[in-house]
Amino acid sequence: MTDINFSTAAGDPDSKGSDAAGRANELRWDIIELLFFAYRDFVGDADHELEAFGFGRAHHRVMHFVHRYPGLKVADLLDVLRITKQSLGRVLKQLLDEGYIVQKTGNNDRRQRLLYATPKGETLVAKLAGLQTDRINRAVQEIDPAGQEAVRQFLRAMIDRDDPDKVLETIFGSSKKPRE
Repeated sequence: MTDINFSTAAGDPDSKGSDAAGRANELRWDIIELLFFAYRDFVGDADHELEAFGFGRAHHRVMHFVHRYPGLKVADLLDVLRITKQSLGRVLKQLLDEGYIVQKTGNNDRRQRLLYATPKGETLVAKLAGLQTDRINRAVQEIDPAGQEAVRQFLRAMIDRDDPDKVLETIFGSSKKPRE
């Protein structure tokens, strides 16, 4: 039987080439695992609520951004969520059909599809955001304001360097501000 030999780069899932082998002892397993579990529980609160509606995380993300940025263009939502048009179409159709979102044509460009949350959609988003806010408040209750700012800085730094500005520009341009 033939022996199969793998190079370090091909056989080591932690390896991205020669410098990864040198970093093996420096990997941030502690932070990686904390992020996995924090994300699991952060979205899990909302996931449980969404199950009753037959919705999933994609529905939640769409509802969140449509609620926060009324009149959001479908094209901009695709950029923000980084999902395919087909994936968004399926989720959006369900949210439209069930009355959580309405779609209007643009005033200046009739080809634009602008999205707005309905009162029913706003109620759902408020409930989900309330669950997530409760979890955040529990997590930061004993952290001083400087520590809370450090958490915000850390999370902003985790986003691709070119993405935060692009996302903010995409969502609310130079003049619009997000809803509080």
